[in-house]
Amino acid sequence: MTRWDPDLYLRHADERGRPFVELLARVPVTAPARVLDLGCGAGNLTAVLRDRWLGTEITGVDSSPEMIDRARQVDPDGHYEVADVVTFEPDGPYDVIVSNAMFQWVPEAFDVITRLLESVQEGGALAVQVPDNQDAPSHALMREVAARPAFAEHARGVRRFSRTDAASYLELFAGLGWQADAWTTQYLHVLQGDDAVWGWVSGTGARPYVQALPEGLREQFVAEYQAELRDAYPQRSWGTVLPFARTFAVATRSDR
Repeated sequence: MTRWDPDLYLRHADERGRPFVELLARVPVTAPARVLDLGCGAGNLTAVLRDRWLGTEITGVDSSPEMIDRARQVDPDGHYEVADVVTFEPDGPYDVIVSNAMFQWVPEAFDVITRLLESVQEGGALAVQVPDNQDAPSHALMREVAARPAFAEHARGVRRFSRTDAASYLELFAGLGWQADAWTTQYLHVLQGDDAVWGWVSGTGARPYVQALPEGLREQFVAEYQAELRDAYPQRSWGTVLPFARTFAVATRSDR
């Protein structure tokens, strides 16, 4: 299991949090009694949920003990649980289930989402945001370097990706008879500092590869990957541009 570093992840908290705000803006539920935040991470976006829905019971769930520990430290009055979404069973119905940047880590994501829909109250919604960048240079180069002879034995099968395109989410929700809204947004993040794209992916997508490698090879992998990223994302005087596509989908449960 990947070990997450809350401090490293939160270096780009503003950029990672913006899609969450934009996702919530399209959730049509006005006064939910219960909200479930799947993949809540360090709990830094809980304030966004509370500002949107004052007085709502909010439960945050994440598979990372490190992230949940941080969430409990910064929000001691909140309700947080360590659980794997693949086996997690909600404790009764929720008015809103929301997930920000988690389901790309779940190979059987659509099966899990289909099961979770049964825990949404009538008139409620399930809202999902996932990065749609599996074929971007940052991730294609990650896989290419990991497949080199020096690393392949350790890195083989480290990551499996679920479908992350908006059309697949629309097909899933509409096919199940839910009112569906799905779209894609590409952000152009302007990152500062040397090896800025590495600084971004080291907190998320690259962690499973780095952690799978033994000492020595780990440093070699990082050096070779950083070199590829510098060519793919040239640094300018005002920053390094990281194009980043994300899929958004909101399913609303109506008369059944």
